[in-house]
Amino acid sequence: MSKPLPALLVDTHAHIFTSEMPLISNPRHSPKYSFTLENYLEQLDKNGISYGVIAAASPWGDYNDYTRASVKANGRLRGTVILHPEKLAQYPLQEMTEEGIVGIRLPFIGLEKLPDIRTSEYRQLFSALADLNWHVHLHVEGRHIPDLLPHLENAGPRIVIDHLGRPAPNEDIDCPAFRCISDAVNRGNVWIKASCAHRIGPMAEKHFLAYLKETGQNRMFWASDCPFVGHEEELGLGQTIKWLENLVDDSAVADKIFGHNALSFYFPEIS
Repeated sequence: MSKPLPALLVDTHAHIFTSEMPLISNPRHSPKYSFTLENYLEQLDKNGISYGVIAAASPWGDYNDYTRASVKANGRLRGTVILHPEKLAQYPLQEMTEEGIVGIRLPFIGLEKLPDIRTSEYRQLFSALADLNWHVHLHVEGRHIPDLLPHLENAGPRIVIDHLGRPAPNEDIDCPAFRCISDAVNRGNVWIKASCAHRIGPMAEKHFLAYLKETGQNRMFWASDCPFVGHEEELGLGQTIKWLENLVDDSAVADKIFGHNALSFYFPEIS
């Protein structure tokens, strides 16, 4: 007999887009299809998910219009955006906050050279985010996290680590990134997304269970990564629920990771 799912499910990571949205030059992915707001809401309803979080995606850079409009129109959604530090004065941050935007994503994965987040422009950006109670959503290969995370912690805003820290296939739980993330979570201003097992591979389960053991369940969120760009034919949203469900035996722990932690973080006015 399968375990009953938690009564509250919150998907903390999905992407919505249309084929007409402007792509950046040389994007990591260039979908030739649309996965619209309506498509995503249908998936939420089909899988019994109460709330969702739209994660900004690197192929569209700081074209945030569709995410902003979608989140503004739906109280069950929150969103993150991509902002360029040198253009900070051009972004209507307070207006975005009122629409339901709650953070920025740093889409550093796959870059040949990482930006220097110690610059004045980045420090001003992070300070502005902290003032708004936004968070920084870090998406980068695990090997870079020990260099980046201390600077983000010192900058002030809350931090969410994407996709279990994106360990490489050869990075076991004794790797520097795992230790860096675990220590940061235990210091109290960092959270982890339990997601993207289909991209990480066999290490995903091992890292998830090790984080759960070392940091507890209070700062972890489940996320789907829907619509699984590049893996669309291999995976469905329900399978991402099943993956995590199979790893968590304690129903109280599952309740927190699947829903209650995310509700408090992304929807504090509801929780």
